[in-house]
Amino acid sequence: MKVSDRKRIDTMRWSELRRCIEGISEKMLAQTLKTLEADGLVRRVAQPVVPPHVEYNLTAEGRELHDRLRPLMEWVAANADRIIEN
Repeated sequence: MKVSDRKRIDTMRWSELRRCIEGISEKMLAQTLKTLEADGLVRRVAQPVVPPHVEYNLTAEGRELHDRLRPLMEWVAANADRIIEN
């Protein structure tokens, strides 16, 4: 399952993201999350505890982008076989 496949976008911990995103390395996930945070699409909340407890969630802009991209992603998924054949 991909994060984009989720009907509802919730706060997720690092380990939850790793399980949901297929085929991504830890390094690429870390880089992508940093970029999304810098772009204002993802919020990172680190709790001052040991072991570290870090949660990620979408900002208002991230939710808006998700809502706009979702129909496109659904269309691509529904038409992928036909697209690949051509």
